[in-house]
Amino acid sequence: MSRLIAIFFGVGLLRPAPGTWGSLAAVLLGVLIDRYFGFPAFVAATVAVTALGFWAVSRELADRPGDDPSEFVIDEVAGQWIALLFSSAAFWSRGHEGFLPYPAPIAAFLFFRLFDIWKPWLVGRADRRHDAAGVMLDDLWAGLFAGLATTVAAAAYHIPMALMR
Repeated sequence: MSRLIAIFFGVGLLRPAPGTWGSLAAVLLGVLIDRYFGFPAFVAATVAVTALGFWAVSRELADRPGDDPSEFVIDEVAGQWIALLFSSAAFWSRGHEGFLPYPAPIAAFLFFRLFDIWKPWLVGRADRRHDAAGVMLDDLWAGLFAGLATTVAAAAYHIPMALMR
């Protein structure tokens, strides 16, 4: 079961770029959870997938310290959902019901992939831990930074547009 969770039920076996496939699957599933079950359920799902990710990755890497198999994409799912939570929270707090409006999920996806690949600051520090926790933590930091970047980008677009009205 830990392997199935670590590879996110087979998504991590897709080639090329399993991390990108994992992030894309996470966006699609996250948007559906947000739409049909609401923001509180999406928060609960994010907490659950993060906890399951720590468990699965640590179990799978127990005898392989320092390893970070590319097929393990549960960390991308957790990080991508953190990135999506920012937009989801903003729309939920304003009473929005429906799918997250374009381009929020796309921006969260692109920013998450940027920070996950680039690995600036805390993302890179977590990645350099070379342990099971580091496998998860670098993507959680990337998700946090992507969520913040998505929020800043939305503000940079919407505030001037509101002032022009």
